[in-house]
Order: sequence, then structure tokens, then C-alpha cells
Amino acid sequence: MTLRVTNTLTGEKEPFEPRDPDSVLLYYCGLTVSDRAHLGHARTWVHVDVMHRWLDWLGYDVRHVENFTDVNEKIVARVGEDDLGDSEPAVARRFLAATLEDMRALNLKRAEVYPRVSEHIPEIIALVESLVEAGHAYESNGSVYFDVTSFEGYGKLSNQRVEEIEAQGDPDERSEKRHPADFALWKAGGVSPAALAEHRREGTDPPDGSPEDPPEGQVWDSPWGPGRPGWHVECSAMSMAHLGETIDVHVGGRDLVFPHHENEIAQSEASTGREFVRYWVHADLFESGAEKMSTSLGNFVPVREAVAEYGTNALRTFLLAGTYNSTQTYSEAAIEEAIERFERLDRAHERAVGALDGPDARTKAEDEALREAVVDARTDFEAAMNDDFNTREAIAALLALSTALNRHLDEREAYDYRGLREAVGTVEGFGEGVLGLVFGSGETGSDTEGEARLADELVELVLDAREREREAGEYERADALRAELEALGVTIEDTDDGPTYRF
Repeated sequence: MTLRVTNTLTGEKEPFEPRDPDSVLLYYCGLTVSDRAHLGHARTWVHVDVMHRWLDWLGYDVRHVENFTDVNEKIVARVGEDDLGDSEPAVARRFLAATLEDMRALNLKRAEVYPRVSEHIPEIIALVESLVEAGHAYESNGSVYFDVTSFEGYGKLSNQRVEEIEAQGDPDERSEKRHPADFALWKAGGVSPAALAEHRREGTDPPDGSPEDPPEGQVWDSPWGPGRPGWHVECSAMSMAHLGETIDVHVGGRDLVFPHHENEIAQSEASTGREFVRYWVHADLFESGAEKMSTSLGNFVPVREAVAEYGTNALRTFLLAGTYNSTQTYSEAAIEEAIERFERLDRAHERAVGALDGPDARTKAEDEALREAVVDARTDFEAAMNDDFNTREAIAALLALSTALNRHLDEREAYDYRGLREAVGTVEGFGEGVLGLVFGSGETGSDTEGEARLADELVELVLDAREREREAGEYERADALRAELEALGVTIEDTDDGPTYRF
């Protein structure tokens, strides 16, 4: 079955045909590193990761690029806040490091490269220059704007007409632009005080403690004077720098269709004269309550906290329970259901591996029902993934196989070695290789290793307090602390080298 992908540009589910039949160029609009990543980001990360894994499975050489926006007024607005850093690069570095750590915690495959805006200023300036020379952009008071009326296809991604598009950019820009919908490619000067005030967090002081002289962020020289890149031009410059003028798949959130991705198409195709993206793939909203989960609304669950509480496997199972292009809602009930689903898969895999490597798996034992279940699982999983990366149905296929495995192990005394071997290979190949789960990790929906460390630390604290009581001659208090620990299942033994304990 051929992979079919929903293309936002056409609104159709289309057969997937990359330019090179052997490789896929995949670009994902990454984060603006102005805060911690949350589950809304994690949802798209995990789906992009599974897209990457499935394309690998199909035999493509996947070149996956994901950018970080480390030049942005939201970052400058956090300069001097708490201990985040005293400059835009310092704040960006702080959150970028945390983001990479969160990515690794979610078991994501690494991209080929993670380009950053600050590294690609020369490429950005060169792209803007090419647009000015071609008559698609113009300079105004040291800023440069894209002329939307010069590009015939403007609005084709979001299905809008130029004359119906509302003004883009800050109110202060409107007097500089020829058309209200023109958008900035290069912005003169640094970040304005108004922009800083807009993005500054409630209850925090101005970034440097001086309302009269706030930081402007980084500024670079350009043919039009000192300034900073516009937001939209960054992705075009970075994707073309690493993947060339035409890429196969561009992934991003549904909320980026307009203006960000519409503007990417215009500036890229106006510059090169070539098709910019063959397949535009957009992930739908991730909601908390009745609203989109977002940093600006403050209704977010940080990735780090979610991983610590539920574990990577449970989170990936939860996030993949809905298709990438459907709205998903965060709730404790949905997480608990995902924990139960992963544990079903994990237990079935553990039992099957134990039986496969045990004395009761026989060469001549055959269970036709198990073997048919393996074939059905493979067929259904592949059909689901080829149907626009339908992870919901893919998980269902593995759960059906786990049911067949448990039935075989419950009802048979002599196990079908070949059937078990094929079943285990299917669960591992698809569950681990494609869905990115890790079986046999001991993870049961929470950070058990972290909990054990915390328990050890708490016992050590109580023992230290007990020793201080004994040194002070307060033996009754020391004995009371020991009794409390033993009541909780902690056995204490006093030795010449100090107290030891075991749970």
C-alpha cells in the first residue's frame, strides 16, 4: 500500500512521491526558545518523530531538519528575569539546552541538524537582497518588506485573496508599507520598548531594571542599516541552507498556516522561482480545557514535569492516541488510559519473550490463530501508517496482537516458537522501531527510578536527624524516629560505620 499524506496546499490526501525516490527532505518549524517546552510542543515532536521513523521503515533516507528561533522579542523580554541570563543569547541558550534535554527524554530520533537563527544571519540577508533585486521587496526607513502584490500565488496555502487579508505586523510598521498585508523581512534597529512591554511577564521588572533604557536585543549590520531579521524569513533561509530550494515535507502547527507558512512560500518561491514545498503537513491543536495549550495563556504542562510524573512510554502512547491532524485534549483520564494501554503491550511483550526463551516453546507446536493474528497486526499497522500516519489505528493493531499473545500463553502448555518469534519481532519492530516505545524498561507510568532516589534521600535525612538527637542525648526522640521509619517498612541496623537501612 502506498503512503498517502494530507497536503494542506491542496486539501487532499495524496500519494506520497518525494522528488528523489530514495530520500525524503523533512523540515519542521521548531520552537522559539523563550520558555520551557510543554506537552503541546511534545505532541507535534512525537508525531514528527513517528513520521521520520515510518519513512525510515519504508526505506527512505530521511534528512530531517528542525530549527530553533533564538532571536525574538519574547526572548529579549526575559533578559534579567530571575537567573535566566543578562543577554538575549544567554536566555536563548538556557531554554535551548532545556529543550534538547526534553527531546532526549521523549526518546526522539535526532534530526540531521538543528539550525539556529543567530547562525544564519548571512543567509537571511542574502535571501532578502535577492528579493529586493527581483522587485519582490522594498526598503523603507531601514526596514525591508515583502510586496505581497508582486507574488501571484500569495494566499494559496491559506485560501485567501490579497485584497481580503488584514494588515500584518506591528501598528508602527503600517505607515512604512505599500500594502497593509506586506510583511517584514528585515526590521531596522533593535526590539522596541512597546514589544518588550507586550511580552514581559506580569509581575516582573523591566529586563534590565531600567524602563528608560531597556535592552534592544542583538542587532546586525545589513545593506539597509543595523537591524534584526523578520520572523518569517528565518525558516526559508535555514531550510534552503540545509535542504535546498525544494523540500518534500514541511511540518508545523495548524496555527502557522497563516501568516508564517504562507509567507514562507511567497518569499522562497519569489526568490528561487521553484516550488518550495511538495507536501505541507499541519498538526492540529492540543488543548487544555477548552483552550489551546500555550505558554502565553499559562495553561501548559511542562514536558519535564510530565515525563517525571508519567514516564516516556505513557506520554508517547497518550500523544499518539490521536492522529496528528485531529484536536487532542489533555486530561488525567486520557493519561491513565494511555498508561493502561502501554502496560498491556509491555506485559504481553514480557510474557512472550519469557515464553520464547523458555523450555515450553516448541518447534512443532503450531497455533494458527496466533500466526494469523501476527499477519493481521502487520497488515493493519502498515495500512494505518500508510493512511496519513494514523497512529491511533496503528496502536490498536498492536493491542489486538497483545490480546492474541495473552490468549496463546493462557491456553497452551506447549508454545508455538515460530509464532511467538514473529509476534515478538512485530511488537518490537513496530512498537519500538516506529512508535518509539521502549519495552521492558520497568516504566509503569511514573518515574520509578526518580521515586526511589527521592525515598533514599528522605531516609538519609531522617537518619541524619536521628544521629543528631543521639549526639544530643535525646535517645527517646532518636528511638521514635527509628520506630517511625520501621513502621514505614525501613529496617535500620546500627554498625560501627554508622546506621544502614534497607526497604
